[in-house]
Amino acid sequence: MSREYHKGEREEARGYSRTVVTRSGKTLWLAGVTAREDEDGNSLAGDFEAQARAVFRKMEKRLEEAGGTLQDLVTMTVFILDVRHGPKFGEIRSGYFSGGYPASAQITVAGFAHPDMMIEIQAVAVTGDE
Repeated sequence: MSREYHKGEREEARGYSRTVVTRSGKTLWLAGVTAREDEDGNSLAGDFEAQARAVFRKMEKRLEEAGGTLQDLVTMTVFILDVRHGPKFGEIRSGYFSGGYPASAQITVAGFAHPDMMIEIQAVAVTGDE
């Protein structure tokens, strides 16, 4: 499956693409992913960076179960509790991709389903399988 990533300097610095074009493939739709605890059950309350990294690890697992990887993501909607976490999230996200960044929207919300939640990501991936 072929992909085209359209991005400029700002997008490159924040780890996302303005547009991702795919041809062919299987589409994977991820429901919102959150992480109030780490893999060992330890609370991540109040630690935005730890929650964001845990969300990406969960997304990796869900995508693997469906036959995909993070590199297959073509778009994500990121919901954060505090707009001040936006730049840090961009840094974290950049570390999970090798230049082929998904398209993305970032939305600041007033609250989540649980008071310990600070981030939620909903995403779509397209794999090479038809």
